[in-house]
Amino acid sequence: MYEGYRIIAIVPAFNEELKIGRVVQRCDRELVDTVLVVDDGSTDETARVAASQGAEVLSLERVGGVGKALREGFRYAREHDFDIVVILAGNDKDDPAEIPALLAPLAHDDVDFVIGSRYLAGGAYGGDMPRYRKLATRLHPWLMSWFVGKRLTETTNGFRAFWLSLLDDDRIDLDQPWLDQYGLEVYLLFKVIKLGYQHREVPCTKIYPSRTIGQTKMRPIVGWWSILKPIYLLGCGIKA
Repeated sequence: MYEGYRIIAIVPAFNEELKIGRVVQRCDRELVDTVLVVDDGSTDETARVAASQGAEVLSLERVGGVGKALREGFRYAREHDFDIVVILAGNDKDDPAEIPALLAPLAHDDVDFVIGSRYLAGGAYGGDMPRYRKLATRLHPWLMSWFVGKRLTETTNGFRAFWLSLLDDDRIDLDQPWLDQYGLEVYLLFKVIKLGYQHREVPCTKIYPSRTIGQTKMRPIVGWWSILKPIYLLGCGIKA
């Protein structure tokens, strides 16, 4: 619990048996009330490893995509009356020790949505971050900034926290099949800003684990389009 609020950390994961245990272990249980690992149809021991470290595990029958996994996690969080959701990567790219930096603006500064940025002063990235990801994570914020009318330094980072009550706004419709993949996180950020909610970036560290223990799950072209699509469809008024 943080400042009297019930906190859930949602961790979508697909075939992350070598990394998920460390993610769960590093979450401070005096800060985070529940760590929920949403197992997106893994064929390895992701669910077992996560449970062995004390996580609640929600296993999906088949691979649906990170967006679908997050939707199911949000549904669980709302059904169990949590106040704030924190999202962490299942492949250990985020540092749970930085969760307080996400929570403080929500609890103390009347902020609705906080996202970590590796590109703010005090932020950092390292490890085996692919060169194309360095380019994409710079280009995407520039493009989205133009559409939402606010300067952004980070738009694709999944390390974020927000009040679950945001999802009570019927202008935010996460239950759209086209958001099943990586687009849901971009969609939510876009809508939060355009609808006038208070949004803030805070410095964070993004570390890419060695490729010897697993590659990124994002597929070129298909994956890239899924994170660009919300900007195009929402910006042009094609989707809502």
